[in-house]
Amino acid sequence: MMKTLNLVSSLALVVALAGNACGHEGHDHGQPLAVSVALDAQGNLWRASAKDGFVVVDKSLAVNPLIFASPKNINEKAQKIGTSGDARPKIAIAHNGNIYLTWTQALPTPYSGYIWFSRSIDGGKTFSPPSIVHQDRAEITHRFDALSVSPSGRIYVAWVDKRDLIAAKKTKQAYDGAAIYYAFSEDAGASFSAERKVADSSCECCRIAMLANEQGDAVMMWRHLFVGGVRDHAMAKISANETNPKIHRASFGNWKIDACPHHGPAIAKGGDWGYHLAWFDGGDKAGLFYARMDGEAWVSSPAKRFGDANSQTGHPALISDGEQVWLAWKEMTDKASLVKLVKSNDGGRSWDAPAVISQTKGKSDYPQLLLKNGQAYLAWNTELDGLAWLKVAQ
Repeated sequence: MMKTLNLVSSLALVVALAGNACGHEGHDHGQPLAVSVALDAQGNLWRASAKDGFVVVDKSLAVNPLIFASPKNINEKAQKIGTSGDARPKIAIAHNGNIYLTWTQALPTPYSGYIWFSRSIDGGKTFSPPSIVHQDRAEITHRFDALSVSPSGRIYVAWVDKRDLIAAKKTKQAYDGAAIYYAFSEDAGASFSAERKVADSSCECCRIAMLANEQGDAVMMWRHLFVGGVRDHAMAKISANETNPKIHRASFGNWKIDACPHHGPAIAKGGDWGYHLAWFDGGDKAGLFYARMDGEAWVSSPAKRFGDANSQTGHPALISDGEQVWLAWKEMTDKASLVKLVKSNDGGRSWDAPAVISQTKGKSDYPQLLLKNGQAYLAWNTELDGLAWLKVAQ
């Protein structure tokens, strides 16, 4: 059962979760506003979306205003593509200009799926026939894919997986939640390794935050089920050589809820010392939180709370450039949906006052932050205005 929340916002939060959760899983109605964006070396903005059962990729040569052209359908046959909650097609662009895509295909069995991958090695002129990333082809949960590519070109794909839950049920063993799995590619996506498990007992429907670094490793952050039904966050470093990643606890809100919140975290590089983290917590002090995590000692700084707990604050985006850090999130009022932004000039030690950077009266997606030549940009897809592209004040 859900722990009683002590804030005035508890009713609104419960209503929001009820709309997104059914037991431990979410209704997969989909929402066409779910997109992912990426900038290439020439400053073109690439967009991955889903329409009529196809993953669609297009790009805008101009960014003011955005003018998208030459859309390409990536999958050969129409599929039911995951676009609900934290799910959406993903796009990443490597330093050499290769474009990589992943998405989740929903299968007939409820809450089951396959993770698909496609690539372009000619700057987006053509894309490879899609292939399934994982070797396990059981019609079970392989969902909520995450995609990241290191500067050296190694590709990581991670997802939420329930093969271990199915196995536990067959032997009548207890098993909480799902698991986090990943695979990697050393040959620009021509092939992927056999999948590896990162951790048991993950949350079932929250997005995975993943960041590949200069050394070719990656750091992951996800909502985890700790002892007693607490849904806080965990982190792990993964690599091509690591077969038994060590799990580190990253948040300590002690939120007990017997459902998936559909609120995944965000992560950004924090210089030589570690990582910037942001997440939603619905415990006694519900809201959006930020902290710094040491990448060697794996000790988290005291969490700083942002946002209005009465306005369904959540779905953070983070990006950093040296000591500059930007944090954006979505809030909702009776009249509009808002994106708020804060900036730090000292590596997250102190922050400017939050400011509303964009708003809309219609439906909207979650905010995304991108960086190009030290300039931060906000991308936000809305029902009334399409994809907003805003230069963030320095």
